[in-house]
Amino acid sequence: MLDWKSEVSPGWAEISAGDGQCICFQQVADYTPPGWPGQRVPQQMHLDVIVDDLDAAEAAVLALGATRHEHQPGTTFRVFLDPAGHPFCLCVD
Repeated sequence: MLDWKSEVSPGWAEISAGDGQCICFQQVADYTPPGWPGQRVPQQMHLDVIVDDLDAAEAAVLALGATRHEHQPGTTFRVFLDPAGHPFCLCVD
């Protein structure tokens, strides 16, 4: 989605922009996806991705396997779930 370089090894994954910015992920045994917007199973993290065009960005993330969440609390952003169930937002500035 970010078009960053990815490196994956057992139990670990990292994506990097190439300029020092990176996001790392660690595998969790018996993972349970968050139940957003509820807090019975809270979020572990949240990303807001700034985009120029919400419709075009939505089409792109859906093509990558995201799903649009049924709860959409705003008009300048849209909430999606990644394939593992983590919520993230596409936002216009």
